[in-house]
Amino acid sequence: MKLSKKKNFWLDAGVFPSHIGFESAVGKSCDALTRCILGDNTPSYESGIKIGYTSGNSKWFLSALVINGWQRIARVDGNNTPAFGTQITFTPSGKVTLNYSTFIGNDKPDTVTLMRYYHNFYALLNLTDKFRITLGFDYCMEQKSKGSSEYNTLYSPVMILRYQCCNKLAIAVRGEYYNDENGIIIVTGTQNGFQTFGYSLNLDYAIRDNVLWRIEGRGLNSKDKIFSLDNNPNSQNYFVTTSLAIAF
Repeated sequence: MKLSKKKNFWLDAGVFPSHIGFESAVGKSCDALTRCILGDNTPSYESGIKIGYTSGNSKWFLSALVINGWQRIARVDGNNTPAFGTQITFTPSGKVTLNYSTFIGNDKPDTVTLMRYYHNFYALLNLTDKFRITLGFDYCMEQKSKGSSEYNTLYSPVMILRYQCCNKLAIAVRGEYYNDENGIIIVTGTQNGFQTFGYSLNLDYAIRDNVLWRIEGRGLNSKDKIFSLDNNPNSQNYFVTTSLAIAF
């Protein structure tokens, strides 16, 4: 619902895309075939109410949200408090987009309330018509116990370099690190938790304007043996993924 006749001021209610992260739910729109660790462990959708404002020159987007939790259609049983979010996006030109989003809330029953404070930063830099850099960094704090003034933390930097070789061919290289030692988001049950480096190489080939073939090689290297390689626990994991995307 548009709230103003003269201003670009909107109210959204229901289920809508997450305000956290730079990766789209539409796979072929992302620079890499697989999601980064960061993208796989932040919401892809949210439910609640969102107020959004876009400035007259389209350079600023401001938003405030009241939502049902961390990727929740409805709140968890026993949770009677909503979560909150904010988003600020600055696009000074077609070559630069800067974003800062937050999430504040408890995603557990009230009896074990653990407040989570999540910060999401990213920059999209189109240096030339063919070369793009994506930089991301997330930081999170969550209470160690109900009412505690001590917090567990996680952080994750990621960088993606994408080069459009020609009309049909593009390559992308990604490096990332995810540190969730105390299992705020990823629980491993191991001594050092989830502390993992990742790297990947992606190749896109546009068969037609609406048909995209993609292939990606990816490696993960963790501090603990949280993966399985040759049917044995291992600190490393490697895989190749391919897809064919058809758009209508």
